[in-house]
Amino acid sequence: MKKIPQTDAIFENVFRENQASDENPKSLRVSIDTKAKVKIGNLSRGGKARTLEAKTADDHDTQWQTVLVPFGILNTHSDQLSIYLGQSAETSDFIVDCLTAWWHENQHNYLALDEWVIDLDGGAATRSDRTQFIKRMVELSQAINLKIRLIYYPPYHSKYNPIERCWAALENYWHGAILDSVEAAAHWAANMTWKGIAPIVHLVETTYEKGIKVLSQELEQYQPQWQRSETLPKWDITIVPV
Repeated sequence: MKKIPQTDAIFENVFRENQASDENPKSLRVSIDTKAKVKIGNLSRGGKARTLEAKTADDHDTQWQTVLVPFGILNTHSDQLSIYLGQSAETSDFIVDCLTAWWHENQHNYLALDEWVIDLDGGAATRSDRTQFIKRMVELSQAINLKIRLIYYPPYHSKYNPIERCWAALENYWHGAILDSVEAAAHWAANMTWKGIAPIVHLVETTYEKGIKVLSQELEQYQPQWQRSETLPKWDITIVPV
């Protein structure tokens, strides 16, 4: 498996910070990630259907109606999985909008929190140098008045992020299904289970623009709240509200 020089140090940091969060009653840890895009149409996806009669798919998997972008948030305290099915692009705005929606839906359970710890990998939309992601996450921290920690897994090792096991369970569950509509995909996702708990599934209909960048002059106002670790500046970020 590929490694970078900091891989071992990043893993040690992940373990240390996750353990500290789990032992702190005023800290909430979640794991986030996007799953591979899902083509919606009368397409064969392999696997065995869970019906007596085999499903019939198109001969050539070249026509599809739309593509879904599944984004997941796994609450590592309760094992509750939330799945957001985007119908546009995987962007920083999509990710942060989902995180914002999740917080507003769940904040009543966590009134005494000091920090929100987020396990993630350095995907294109969530890299710690993605300017739009920096801007949106700082704005989120300010809006909810909560410190946010971003704890990144090392490159080429995202499979260790806890939510990856949820994606494996979903893929195994709907592997033989023909996802010929957005509603069908949402139905299948909502009926899988993770550790005996059904996911909470949301459809996201917003259209997101790709390639949004924040100019350096504008980004300066967000930098004081975007505090990087001295030893692992790309892999451990603390965002503090003003």
